[in-house]
Amino acid sequence: MTGPAAPDPAFERKVRESFGRQRAMATLGARLVRVAPGEVDVALPFREDLTQQHGFLHGGIVTAVVDSACGYAALSLMPAGTAVLTVEFKVNLVSPARGERFLARGRVVRPGRTLMVCAGEMIVEGAGPEQVVALMQATMMVIRDREGLAD
Repeated sequence: MTGPAAPDPAFERKVRESFGRQRAMATLGARLVRVAPGEVDVALPFREDLTQQHGFLHGGIVTAVVDSACGYAALSLMPAGTAVLTVEFKVNLVSPARGERFLARGRVVRPGRTLMVCAGEMIVEGAGPEQVVALMQATMMVIRDREGLAD
């Protein structure tokens, strides 16, 4: 089964350039590792300065990275000349975020002209079986009038 087609043939470049301008992800050390129509993966190495009081990756950091993965998955299916903004999300932190490397996966569940529903997850990357630490459902908005928004 094939996924949705990207209406913008330059979708990957658009996603990578936008991610490159996102200073929050650069501050966290997150890297865009995979871009496909409707799907994006963002890698995050463990850093002690991103932990909470018990030494786990902080839930706010987890949420920010999965939100970005979902947003860029949505952007990959948006027409040229548009931008993306998160409208809402819900996160379940299902396991302590403990490990050396994390991978946030975002994918579009329901593309739309104005709103796109996405699902995201963060997993611990490592030698053993995948362990999910967070699940997200998010709604992303297609921004057509980009006045006031940076590219």
